[in-house]
Amino acid sequence: MPFADQLINESTVLDLIGSLVAVVPDAGLPTLHLAAPVIETLGLRERADLLCDALLSDLPGDYAALAGTIRAASEDEAFRGWLIWPVTSAIAVKAVAEGTTAAFDDAMALLAELTGRLTAEFAIRTLLRHDLDRALELIRDWTTSEDLDVRRLASEGTRPYLPWSTRVPEITARTGVTIPVLNALYRDPEEYVRRSVANHLNDLSRDNPAMVVDTARRWLAEPDENTARLVRHALRTLGKKGDVQALELLGFGPVSVDIAGPVLGSTTVEFGRSIEFSAVLHNRGDEPARVAIDYTVYHRKANGGQTGKTFKLATRTLERDEKLEVGREHSFRAIATRRYHPGMHAISVQVNGVESARAEFELLTESPAPKPERQ
Repeated sequence: MPFADQLINESTVLDLIGSLVAVVPDAGLPTLHLAAPVIETLGLRERADLLCDALLSDLPGDYAALAGTIRAASEDEAFRGWLIWPVTSAIAVKAVAEGTTAAFDDAMALLAELTGRLTAEFAIRTLLRHDLDRALELIRDWTTSEDLDVRRLASEGTRPYLPWSTRVPEITARTGVTIPVLNALYRDPEEYVRRSVANHLNDLSRDNPAMVVDTARRWLAEPDENTARLVRHALRTLGKKGDVQALELLGFGPVSVDIAGPVLGSTTVEFGRSIEFSAVLHNRGDEPARVAIDYTVYHRKANGGQTGKTFKLATRTLERDEKLEVGREHSFRAIATRRYHPGMHAISVQVNGVESARAEFELLTESPAPKPERQ
């Protein structure tokens, strides 16, 4: 499987050139030809941007001319794959530069036509940033499309924190502006679309947890056979954070469960090794208790403070007076997304969002700085 950076490569450029030469043989495409040998030195986002700029340079003229060329090229079914990212980006940039409603609306339509050939979720951000209300008006019509890729684009393209994409500040500033799109899609017949809806709602939980819980509660009041699963995925971050309302909605309400521990296997650990911990849960309530059991590792930061990251342990039903021992071995091996700093760390266990005391331990050695990911 290729690395992310390799998804757009020299072969992608040559495929794009070949598709365009077939419909505009006199264009020459000098900038695209120059891009081919240098593209391997760039990160993924930089590669997409380079080809977008090259397209705009090699295909001058107004928006209609560019759109006509792309539609002609798309008549060949081979016009698909990762070349679609820079192509859709060029369409969006050209439409915004032209500044007319006609160009904007046609660009939205053209992105919908092309999204099934890879995705137009990255390019649509340019149009959302330009005129969010107009874009959402058109996107709401997409939610009833017969094309599942267009329906998914309605949700995925408007996600507040879509990976690899540029942000749309107005979406995060107007929290909830995309909820009507999700309301129209949460009972979509396709898992591909529903998964996007769940990820979108999870994104929204960063900024407005109460709104997300209210939305999920409303969906569960009018469910289909897939709604409960969708909501579980959408509330995953709030559940890990111990949000009481989210946990209750997921069936993990207040319980009378004592937590003894966590007990650590050692008070020190070296970078590259693991630390063991265990805890004993005791249901002291009069009824069986359904519990979501998580643990949080509090990592030392460079400034001496600590920041927590929560991990799933288990879900169980504890009978009256039942005791359950839980535990895990947590690794401090090198990962690409974290640098470990020596000093005091801690682990806690939580049950349905209620956290135990922290057990402290010392990380003895520092990890190397992770290499930044190129995007």
